Amino acid sequence: MAILALKTTRRVRSTSLESDPALAKSKVSIFFGRLALIIVILITLFPIYWMFRTAFSNNRAMFGEPLNLLPVDFTFGPLRRVLGLSTTAEALAEGGSGASINFAQYMLNSILTCTLITVLQVTFSAMAAYAFALLNWKGRDKVFSIFLIALMVPGIFTLLPNFILVKDAGLLNTIVGIALPSMFMTPFAIFFLRQFFLGVNRSIIEAAVIDGANLWRIFRTIVVPLAWPQIITLAILQFIQYWNDYLWPFLIGQTEQSKLLTVGLGIFKSQTPQGNPDWAGLMAGALVSAVPIFILLLVFGRRIVGSIQSSGVK
Repeated sequence: MAILALKTTRRVRSTSLESDPALAKSKVSIFFGRLALIIVILITLFPIYWMFRTAFSNNRAMFGEPLNLLPVDFTFGPLRRVLGLSTTAEALAEGGSGASINFAQYMLNSILTCTLITVLQVTFSAMAAYAFALLNWKGRDKVFSIFLIALMVPGIFTLLPNFILVKDAGLLNTIVGIALPSMFMTPFAIFFLRQFFLGVNRSIIEAAVIDGANLWRIFRTIVVPLAWPQIITLAILQFIQYWNDYLWPFLIGQTEQSKLLTVGLGIFKSQTPQGNPDWAGLMAGALVSAVPIFILLLVFGRRIVGSIQSSGVK
C-alpha cells in the first residue's frame, strides 16, 4: 500500500509539473485580456470625464492650459450661465458669451416629447409584435418581411415626407408634431419584442383560449406580464434615442414652447458674440441634460443587457 501511495503521489506531481506551463500561459492571457479591457473602458469614459472637466473650468482660462486634465480655475460659473443664474457681467468675466437658454422649458419639452413617443410607440409596437409572433393570419410573414426591409431605409429619406405631413396637419412648432412620426411604431421595436414573443409557451395561450379568453385579454393578462422586462428595456432604449435626437426637433420646433433641449444647446453654442464658443457653458448644459440618461443606465443597465440577449435567442 505504501508503494502504491508513493507511485500515485509521483504521478500527481509529474502531472502538475506538466500542466504548470499551460497554467502560466493561461494566467498571462487573462492578465493581458483584462489590461486590454481596462484600456478600452478608459478610452470610452474619457470623453465623459472631459465633459466634467470642461463644465467646471473657467472658459477664459481654459484655453491657456488645454492639456490640463483637471478643471482650469475651478468654478460653477458655466452651470450658473446655463441655468440662467448668472448676470451678463459675470458670464463675460469668465469668458462666456453672456447668453443663456430657457433650460427649464427646454428640459420640460424634451421630457414631454420623449415620454409621449416612448409610451405610445412601445404600446403599439407590443400589439404589432404580438400579432406577428402569436397570431395566425394570411400574409403575416410577408408583411413582417416588409417591416424588416424598412429597417434598412435611412431616416433621411423619410424626413421630407414627414415634414410635409406635419406641416399640412398644422402641427409645426408643437410637441405633437415633433412626436408624430415616431409615436406609433417602428420596425426595430416590433422586431425586438417579436423575438421574445416567439419564445412564449403557446400551451398557456391555448389554455386561455379554452377558458374563453379573447385576444385582447390574452395580450393584456398573459403576454404583457411575461414580456414586462423586455418592454421596460425597449422603453428605456427608445427614450434615450429620442432624447438625443436633434435634426427632426430642429426642423419642427422653432418656438420657445416647442424647442427641445438638444436644439437649445445648439442655439446656446451659436450665441457667441465674442468669437470663441462658450465651451464650458456648453459642456455644463450637456452634463445636466445627460443626468436623466445616466440615472436610467445606472438603474436599468443590467436589465437592458439581459433583455437584449434574451430577445436575440429564440
